[in-house]
Amino acid sequence: MNQGSAIGTAGFDEASIIQGFDIELSEKNAQRIDGLVDDYEKSILSRVDEEYTTNSTFSGRLADRIASLGGSWTFIGYFGAALVAWMIWNSLPFIKPLHFDEPPFILLNLCLSFLAAFQAPIIMMSQNRQNARDKHESLIDFAINYKAEQEIDDIQSHLHRIEAEGVRNKDQFSRELQQIKQLLASIEAKLDRPKEDAIIQ
Repeated sequence: MNQGSAIGTAGFDEASIIQGFDIELSEKNAQRIDGLVDDYEKSILSRVDEEYTTNSTFSGRLADRIASLGGSWTFIGYFGAALVAWMIWNSLPFIKPLHFDEPPFILLNLCLSFLAAFQAPIIMMSQNRQNARDKHESLIDFAINYKAEQEIDDIQSHLHRIEAEGVRNKDQFSRELQQIKQLLASIEAKLDRPKEDAIIQ
């Protein structure tokens, strides 16, 4: 599952600003978020592996092992060495009484035909199992991304509400401050009137 989820683990600056909002995110919190996302993905993958192993039959696991062995350099090396030894053993003239498959190696061709006939469907079985697992993982990735997108939408909605409340509070504070200024101006005007009356008298 490796689309990385919609939350993502992109690197953050030392004091990143959430896009669209005047809200800073420290490097420590960014690393904490990355760690939580990684742990969540690992837990999902471990559960998928556990479920895949639990639901696998013996024949399915055997097919996987045979396909894994048949597609390795180890198998190619040992199998090539066995073929060379077979042909050399049955070609040396001084051990002719011990030959069991002289050229043109009819028995060897028969064995190779049997091997190919059985190996091909076994590999196809393993590929079908792997395709089913890949499909399962892709569905899980889609579900994770969909859930992450919903959570991101919820967070953005919450941030928008906070931002709107901040704007309303700022406007209310500005109005109250203006009222206080007007009240102070009115008080100063009332205090200045007796002084003006005294000067006139």
